[in-house]
Amino acid sequence: MDVDGFIETKDLGKVYTFGAVQVAALRSVTLSVARGRLIGVTGASGSGKSTLVNLLGGLDRPSSGSIRVDGRLVSDLSKKELALYRRNTIGMIFQSFNLVNAYTALENVAFPLLFAGVAKKDRLQRAEELLRTVGLEARKDHRPTELSGGEQQRVAIARALVNQPQILLADEPTGNLDSKTSRQIVEILSDLNRHRGLTVVMISHEQALLREFADEVIRLHDGDVVDREVLRQKP
Repeated sequence: MDVDGFIETKDLGKVYTFGAVQVAALRSVTLSVARGRLIGVTGASGSGKSTLVNLLGGLDRPSSGSIRVDGRLVSDLSKKELALYRRNTIGMIFQSFNLVNAYTALENVAFPLLFAGVAKKDRLQRAEELLRTVGLEARKDHRPTELSGGEQQRVAIARALVNQPQILLADEPTGNLDSKTSRQIVEILSDLNRHRGLTVVMISHEQALLREFADEVIRLHDGDVVDREVLRQKP
């Protein structure tokens, strides 16, 4: 692995048990990702893409191997430490948006700050700034049912940024969107990567978008890394 790897996995494995049946979702995955890169992860359904992102995000624990982020052994964190890691280091975006329908866009973005003990005025101010960043300030008082799919995903991106994470993990963020809106969402993620220095790991089947915007593309098959293509270097 690269000595300057910001995200590093070594022999990472995940086995799920269903009764007497064991399914290996990941098999001995070793990766090193430098800080500030935009990494695309692709592969067929069942290849282990979401499992890899869930492990990097601290939503699940590996069955074997290790994960280090900025030198910290994430795979050995306690339950409390893992919760703080998810809150302070990771921002996550999902295909299904996962917004609270009873809340406005502004309230959805501000919501995670409640658990961080941030005062209401400051929560709303930060949320409004982030909605402005994703071009949705004018829609801040609208609820998810009053927003298009692309607008909902922009709210989800703003929410993922509200705790000022170092890493943005996006699991099929364009999966429910048309091609034009998909491109807009990936452009936002690319801008956040380039202008804010966020390290972005994005799962996608959109090969053309990955080749246009990602720095590297990792291809998984049956839980193994079968290809890693470097598309561009950053200064």
